[in-house]
Amino acid sequence: MSLTITRTDDLDTCLALRFAVFVEEQGVPAEIERDAYDEVATHLLATREGTPLGTARILPNGEIGKIGRVCVLREARGQGLGAALIEAALAEMRKDGRFSKAVLGAQITAIPFYEKLGFAAYGEDFDDAGIPHRMMERAL
Repeated sequence: MSLTITRTDDLDTCLALRFAVFVEEQGVPAEIERDAYDEVATHLLATREGTPLGTARILPNGEIGKIGRVCVLREARGQGLGAALIEAALAEMRKDGRFSKAVLGAQITAIPFYEKLGFAAYGEDFDDAGIPHRMMERAL
């Protein structure tokens, strides 16, 4: 089965994926899941055989690109899709040319996943929507 990850302007599909994972599955309040950054972010959409399965967004902050709102539907997990989304986001930032570093706020339970992709944790734990997180970074 063919996996495709592309930039997209289909924000409705990305938001539906995020709602399923963050709001319905993880209990994030719906009113805080979407924010004003969605309008300025670069969105990535992962599909297999045309079916949307995951998404991520990139926010510019000078030479730093922040990867966020990374999610994969439960039924598509464990197949390398999350790693493929992160690699696609990193490739998108390299292609853009203005970024020297990528950062993200990782759920504490996901830190080992991001470490395998070259990210290093820094700073103190913080709460985001009732879920413990820590910042992570890596050079591009």
